[in-house]
Amino acid sequence: MTAALDADLAGLADVRVKARAARRAFEQLDGTDQDTLDGYVRAMARAGTAAAEELARLAVDETGYGVYEHKIHKNRYNTGFVARWMLQRRAVGVLWVDDEARVTAVGCPMGVIAGIIPVTNPTSTALFKCLAAVKSGNAVVLAPHPRAARCTLRAAEIMAAAATRAGAPEGLISCLENPTLPATRELMSRREIALVLATGGPGMVRAAYSSGKPTIAVGAGNVPAYVGASVPDPAEAAEMIITSKSFDNGTACVAEQSVVVADAVAPAFLAEFEARGAYWMNAPQQAALVRVLFDDRGALRPDAVGQTALRLAELAGFAVPSTTRVLACELDRVGADTPLSREILGPVLSVYRVPDAAAGLRRCREILALDGEGHTTAVHASSPEEIAPFGALPAGRIVVNTPALFGGMGFSTEVDPSFQLGTGTWSGSICSDNVTPLHLINIKRIAHEVRPWRTVYDPVEL
Repeated sequence: MTAALDADLAGLADVRVKARAARRAFEQLDGTDQDTLDGYVRAMARAGTAAAEELARLAVDETGYGVYEHKIHKNRYNTGFVARWMLQRRAVGVLWVDDEARVTAVGCPMGVIAGIIPVTNPTSTALFKCLAAVKSGNAVVLAPHPRAARCTLRAAEIMAAAATRAGAPEGLISCLENPTLPATRELMSRREIALVLATGGPGMVRAAYSSGKPTIAVGAGNVPAYVGASVPDPAEAAEMIITSKSFDNGTACVAEQSVVVADAVAPAFLAEFEARGAYWMNAPQQAALVRVLFDDRGALRPDAVGQTALRLAELAGFAVPSTTRVLACELDRVGADTPLSREILGPVLSVYRVPDAAAGLRRCREILALDGEGHTTAVHASSPEEIAPFGALPAGRIVVNTPALFGGMGFSTEVDPSFQLGTGTWSGSICSDNVTPLHLINIKRIAHEVRPWRTVYDPVEL
């Protein structure tokens, strides 16, 4: 009891020190021009890229989740592809000028951002939030998941050291060293904090929105992929879905969870699906896997997250070929009473057969309604008539003929590249965009009079 109390007190003291230092750093930084900020971002991105392997190893060793090589790619995606996109845009100062309307938009930093970091992607998300915060002229204090405290802290240290070497003020980037739930709650509610930028589980998202501070938070994603009768290439669709879901052992919430396949193409697609590493579980194996994945309350067991398909099968008591990339099951129901139809942060895919696109649309809507609304849907089809109805789904990203993971995060599509994907009011979030530095600023308009103000009294004809 005393040890727990001491940890909480140490955590709260750490919050106060880091929040105050971040505020002082922001006040020193305030008014810095975009070119100078970009110099900091460029230095940070290069340092993060150089440390990508170190951070990936720390993340896997500390959390036990994911694939080392894949976490390297996630780190480099943020410090390379995403950072380059950021550097090509303005976030502070004059953003645009409309000469005809006589309006100028000016971007202004918000202040100190509390960045809540998930255990599933602890270093890549930390790198992203540090880069986004500094690009937009803000300070940031990261709050790691306790199970990923060391690797997240190291990511923040690398970003902070690179920024200060480039001339940024000390304290601009920091990370809680004693992360606890009370400490994270305290950070989010501190007067120094201007915005909470939260990625995590449903409990953390609720806590973020209850902090009393402006918040951009994202939660779960139960992502369906529809494979239609007009799919361009069943083999390529199977490869995209399996690669996306098995990448980093399924720790990305934007990856596919269910495949909805039209009967017309099902034989060809499912044959390719199996050939590319899907292992079909029988009913007893499915039941055994459910016990491994979920506890008696229906929550995901932390120790089952981010494991390989082979390891999950082993834990469930059955053997699979060494070439297995995902565990698959064919289902005919979606709902809380069918656990394998829910989001699973691991290489497990449920498969549904449907007679046509209309039935596929209904099934995808059911899947999204099970804790996935607002996130992402993938569609594999070439006919505009087959694709178009899926635009009505309650999903922030509907990606076509590309893996949900790489399309949703903005690599293989032209949605804004990001490592925080908004899910909109469908799931209780304020933002349905891919979050970028432009979400971390206030925009003021300098507007000149363009019509006589006294005409406000004149009647207007419609």
